[in-house]
Amino acid sequence: MSRYVPAVELVERAMRGEIAAIGRLISRAEANVSEAREALAAIYRRAGRAHVIGLTGVPGSGKSTMVATLTQRLRDKGSKVGIVAVDPSSPYSGGSILGDRIRMSDLANDPGVFIRSMATRGEMGGMARATLDAVDILDIGGFDTIIIETVGVGQDEVEIAKASHTTIVVSAPGLGDEIQAIKAGMLEIADIHVVSKCDRSDANRTLTDLRQMMTLGVNGHVKPDWQVPVLGVSSYNSEGFDDLVGVIERHRMAVLHTELGRKRQLSIANFRLQKTAENLLIERFLKTSASFVPSIADRLLRREGDPYALASELVAASLN
Repeated sequence: MSRYVPAVELVERAMRGEIAAIGRLISRAEANVSEAREALAAIYRRAGRAHVIGLTGVPGSGKSTMVATLTQRLRDKGSKVGIVAVDPSSPYSGGSILGDRIRMSDLANDPGVFIRSMATRGEMGGMARATLDAVDILDIGGFDTIIIETVGVGQDEVEIAKASHTTIVVSAPGLGDEIQAIKAGMLEIADIHVVSKCDRSDANRTLTDLRQMMTLGVNGHVKPDWQVPVLGVSSYNSEGFDDLVGVIERHRMAVLHTELGRKRQLSIANFRLQKTAENLLIERFLKTSASFVPSIADRLLRREGDPYALASELVAASLN
């Protein structure tokens, strides 16, 4: 039986690029193991070199296939690529169906690619709770480009723009994505718009519609130092991926060397701080509220108070 290795002992091994250590640390971050927090703190202080690419879009837009093709192009240019693919959780087990790993199986034997599927476990915003911890771990493990692929549920995924240096929004012909993009605020969060499946005959219509929206300023938001492009790609015949890689590199340089970059880094730090504080508060509340819930719920059932007043009472009793 193997010895349990404390998380702090795994950090140096992860920094040497040991895949087993990287995988174990991500697993402990996902499980929210308390003994791993010292290690995660040390990892955060050493991370910050990787370029983090967030990729989102509605289901059926071909995100996973596009990530696989993009990763291969980045590998051809010498990058080591980490992929955090967030899958929907099972409503029964809470686990992930691992669909993204299945679609990216051609990359599995490449030592310069690390793929990790994560279940959302009820988290909103398209990302799992431990997504940014996983990014840090891959960062110190030597992966210079890290792609976060969000779960793909539609209109609640704008958090990815607060967690990545470059946000790619993927649309596809025939899905009505132009309207969905307006409804979801995705025109505003995108640094790069990509229309996938552009080998299809109706792709030009989607490209034209999105470009017109950007020209007319439908998003009502102007990004300093960066004009948001709309590109067409096809994973079927690899069309457009050289252009996409070039635009990603241009945006990476903009993030590194302009005021846009400084504001983006601060936004990421703000998001990380608030999400971590939120998680800590939830943990504390769940631990301390259990003894108060039955009696307060019984009072609510008897209509001896309203939900707002009794909930406020529960919070005060639990967090004092």
